Amino acid sequence: MPERAVRTVGVIGLGKMGRPVARHLGRGGFSVAGYDIDPAACEAARRQGVEIAATPAALAAKCDLVIALAAFEDQILDCLFGADGAASGARPGTIVGVAATISPQGMKSIAKRLEAMSIVPLDIPLCRPEFAAEAGKLLITGGGDRDAFERCRPAFETFACDIFHLGPVGSGEVGKMVNNLILWACISANHEGMKLAGAHGVDAGAMRAMLLKSSASNWALETGVGDMVMPWAEKDMMIVLQEADQARLSLPLCGTVKEVIKGIKIGRGDFSGALAKSGE
Repeated sequence: MPERAVRTVGVIGLGKMGRPVARHLGRGGFSVAGYDIDPAACEAARRQGVEIAATPAALAAKCDLVIALAAFEDQILDCLFGADGAASGARPGTIVGVAATISPQGMKSIAKRLEAMSIVPLDIPLCRPEFAAEAGKLLITGGGDRDAFERCRPAFETFACDIFHLGPVGSGEVGKMVNNLILWACISANHEGMKLAGAHGVDAGAMRAMLLKSSASNWALETGVGDMVMPWAEKDMMIVLQEADQARLSLPLCGTVKEVIKGIKIGRGDFSGALAKSGE
C-alpha cells in the first residue's frame, strides 16, 4: 500500500483543546476538517476557517490524518466505531491519532480494531493545558508505527513544540500516564506544603517565590496549573492504578495522590460537572 503524504487533517472534538489544534493546523498550511457533537463548538471552529463535516465518517473520508480528541475512552470508541464513526469512512492507509488520555491497554485494543480495517493507529495524547494549546506549545507523547508518526510530524509541529515517539502502540499512553502521576504528585505536594506554610502565618506569595528558586521548584508550582479546574485528576490516577494492578506493581504513592487530589477538589467545589462536552 503506497504511503500518502499528510495534507488533509481532520479533528474530532472541537472543544478547548481541539479548536486551537484545528486553527494551528489551518495556519500551518494543512486543509482542515472538523467535527463535534456540539453545534456551538462547530460554529466557533467554522469562524476560524475549519470546514465542518456532518459526521466523523464524512470527515475521515477526506482526510489523510484524523486526530480524535475526547475526554474518555468510551467517547473515543463512539467517534471511531459508533454509528457514522470515523473508521467506517476512512480509506485504507488513513492514519488515526488518538489524542485522548486513556489506558495503554485500551489503546492497544483500539489499535487492533483499526489495523483490521487497514487503518494506521497512533496514540498521541497531549500534555500541557489550554493556554499551551492556544499558543501552539503542546507536548505530544506518541506511540505507534514510527514511519507513520514521522509523516505526521509536520502536522504535529503546527500545534506542538515538543514531540516524542516512545515506541509501539500504547507507548504514548504510557508516557502520558507516567507524566500525569508525577504531575499530580507535585500538585499534591505543593498543596500540602502551602497549607503548612499558611498554618504558620507565612505569606503564600513570598513562600511561592522562594520555592521557585529552591530545590522544591516544579512545573506545576511555576505555572499555577494546580490552581486550575482539575476534572481529569481522579481519572488519570485510576488509569495508573489499574495499569499497575495488571502489571503486579505496588505504587502506593499513586493511591495517596488520588486521595489528596480528591480532597483538594472537594475543598474548592471542583467537581466533574466542569467536564467539557468535547476535548481534553
